[in-house]
Amino acid sequence: MAHAVRMPKPGQMTEECVLSMWRLAEGQPVAKGDSVFEIETDKSTMEVESFHDGVLLRQVVEEGATVPVNEIVAWIGQPGEAVPDAELAAEPPAQAEAAAEAEAPVTWAAAEAAVETAAPPPAADRIAISPRARTLARDAGLAGEAITGTGPGGRIVERDVAALIATRAAAAAAAPPAVAARAAQPAVPSLEGEAEPRPLSRMRRVIAERLTLSATTIPTFTATVAADVTRVLELRDELRATGITLSVNDIVLAATAQTLAEFPDVNSRTDGISVWERRRVHLGVAVALPAGLVVAVIRDADRLGILELHEEASRLVAAARDGTLGVDDMTGSTFSVSNLGMYGIDAFSAIINPGESGILAVASAIPMPVVLTGGIAIRTVMKLTLPADHRLVDGELGARFLGALRRRLEDPAAFRRELASG
Repeated sequence: MAHAVRMPKPGQMTEECVLSMWRLAEGQPVAKGDSVFEIETDKSTMEVESFHDGVLLRQVVEEGATVPVNEIVAWIGQPGEAVPDAELAAEPPAQAEAAAEAEAPVTWAAAEAAVETAAPPPAADRIAISPRARTLARDAGLAGEAITGTGPGGRIVERDVAALIATRAAAAAAAPPAVAARAAQPAVPSLEGEAEPRPLSRMRRVIAERLTLSATTIPTFTATVAADVTRVLELRDELRATGITLSVNDIVLAATAQTLAEFPDVNSRTDGISVWERRRVHLGVAVALPAGLVVAVIRDADRLGILELHEEASRLVAAARDGTLGVDDMTGSTFSVSNLGMYGIDAFSAIINPGESGILAVASAIPMPVVLTGGIAIRTVMKLTLPADHRLVDGELGARFLGALRRRLEDPAAFRRELASG
């Protein structure tokens, strides 16, 4: 019997992938463990292996196609074996998903990839909602109770969420004429010498969609403090002299993680109706790549020693630049840090990652005159900016969070003691 090869689900929130390249041609022999094709998510490229011996009977989709997870992309079987017609092969979504779990036709080349198990059926008092609809609703900050389902049995499907988003967007667009006039964007004429437009890459499209969603659905306020990091630089130089490599960014990350543990509301999230408290700090670190930006996640960052945090951050950044980050390395952050200090930036703001309540924008450490008791001295000052979700984080809470973070950086004695005892 021919075996269907389905598009795998590389991450909990992934709903579709691009089949970027076929590794085998139709009719070519395939053994269990052979790489059959490559897929591209919004964050990484991965190989998919076969779980069957035989030949590649048919490629169902072409290279470059965007394919929903669990959809059939190929058939593997014995030479000359018949492939089911598309109509017979098609299954209802629930059956297809169950078949994919039972068949397990593909696996990740990465050894550490997690195996996902089928979720239990929803309880009677739980909201029935499809995975794609749940993802869209979560990113838009919508509670399931606010959505009317039109799927089988009243199940909420993606079109229901999209319709509610469109309705709310239309209501928001019904602004006074003066406001609407200011918001109108005239078409931009082509300019002489301007190149033909090219489509955004998949990564840039995802970045554009998520950041636009954040900017239009999260009411944000911003606060900035200037932290005297002279002692942090002294600590870094002392460690360097003893052969220990620790960057200013490592210390900022450690201080941020500890401060988030002290202020769990800043580490939580809200959809405007409910609050999800998070007692574990999974710190997102923005990493710039030639193709765009990824956020690597340091899990339980507040529970790591500063040297452990340095090692994990270094591993994640190297993997991001090599394109070898695993899905688990890029999902589940509770708060993010974006550091542009190495580019000579005096101060900047950042856009909150959807699903989080804040992001820390770290600028350059700049020598400047500072008034101290008894006179003026040259100190190294770094500006830290907190854009926060005002639905959950008030100005007073944001100010206390930044104040606590500044104190940790201006007096890194705790880090010094940890390193001395370590």
